[in-house]
Amino acid sequence: MVKNGEKGRGIISRWYPQTLYQRIVNIVELKDQITFKYGDGLAVLRENARRRDVVYFIDPPYTVAGRRLYMHYTIDHAELFRVASTLVGDFLMTYDDTQEIRALAIRYGFDTETVAMKNTHHARKEELLVGRDLNWARVFLPSAF
Repeated sequence: MVKNGEKGRGIISRWYPQTLYQRIVNIVELKDQITFKYGDGLAVLRENARRRDVVYFIDPPYTVAGRRLYMHYTIDHAELFRVASTLVGDFLMTYDDTQEIRALAIRYGFDTETVAMKNTHHARKEELLVGRDLNWARVFLPSAF
């Protein structure tokens, strides 16, 4: 749930309506291939850790912006990395690019790559991708905006 968003603008401060609409349309097209679960994400990861037929997209509340944006932003990031290290299936995590997160990635032997993004105010920023092997992403990631 979005807390207040940027300057009290709620969800609109994080996603543009047209972009959000298009993402929902894309999800609907793939609905038979995707499972969404409501609940404790760490518990779901633990329950499915040994499954080879599962791929995970993990997008936790970021360490910096999470507090400002979400009501439920508290997460044990170290535990998330530990659990991710037990997953048999592949995964991709997105995070804010902080020393804490980079240190966790190094600790667990994960690969990292920065990716360009723009925030609501069109400011250029970078996010951090975390996974086992991100060479596939380096082929597709533009080097500039």
